[in-house]
Amino acid sequence: MDTTRRAIYLVFTGHEFADGGESIRMTLKRQAINGSFFFTGDFFRNPSFRHLITALHADGHYLGPHSDRHLLYAPWENRDSLLVSREEFLDDLYGNYAAMESLGIPREGSKYFLPAYEWYNDSIAAWCDQNGITLVNFTAGTSSNADYTYPALGQRYVPSDTIMSRILDFEQRSSAGLNGFLLLTHIGADPSRPDKFYARLDSLITLLRERRYSFRSLLNE
Repeated sequence: MDTTRRAIYLVFTGHEFADGGESIRMTLKRQAINGSFFFTGDFFRNPSFRHLITALHADGHYLGPHSDRHLLYAPWENRDSLLVSREEFLDDLYGNYAAMESLGIPREGSKYFLPAYEWYNDSIAAWCDQNGITLVNFTAGTSSNADYTYPALGQRYVPSDTIMSRILDFEQRSSAGLNGFLLLTHIGADPSRPDKFYARLDSLITLLRERRYSFRSLLNE
């Protein structure tokens, strides 16, 4: 977003897990912050998550699509290729919107889309643009999105202490700090992750406010 503005966008994605949902919601309410939440159609259809979704919507947070079935649109090893056709992609995206609308969340207020796995290519971006949808992704550099990892993943596992340190260190090293950052974490994590990063969200917000950052939602953009 605007790197001349000392503002951060807290972004949360969800597909399978929502164990941090109420903790995150209460933290944002206590800190008087609106966040941006991107959920899959499977997440929106999960009856166990319905109360959380309606509460987030009522609280005034941005809720947007994250792929209906959490599809991988391009191979990991060859990002220039596609695993879906244009029709398959749009069917998946509109299925996500349909799941949102079934809970009273209108598509008209959700023009931002964050692809599943945060992985896409220029074809996906172009198809979004052609249909009046703005594709967004997290801002790289902090490892905040590694909060989904767990010890069985071996070297891919990133503890919450490390994530916190990397966010704050990056803010100090970067010439623009975290200005305009889309700082992505997950609304839940695998039960085998011992240290859930959402438990650190309140302290992270407090530290960043001490560094004179404000917080914005994509609903305001």
